[in-house]
Amino acid sequence: MIRVSKLNEEEFYLNPELIETIENTPDTVITLTTNKKFIVSENIDQLLERIVDYYRIVNSVPPQIVFNPKE
Repeated sequence: MIRVSKLNEEEFYLNPELIETIENTPDTVITLTTNKKFIVSENIDQLLERIVDYYRIVNSVPPQIVFNPKE
């Protein structure tokens, strides 16, 4: 999930995997694959940075967990 802010500065979290488009009209409008739209205070560059960070975390290799049933 990424953190975004409504124009009234209320924060909420959005699943970036559901984002279909991001537009400047002049406000930043996020349209989801469900056709739901959100107007947010972040600009496109800020959103893209958060989306890239999200995918870095999601696609990173987790630490290897060693299971030793003898202990």
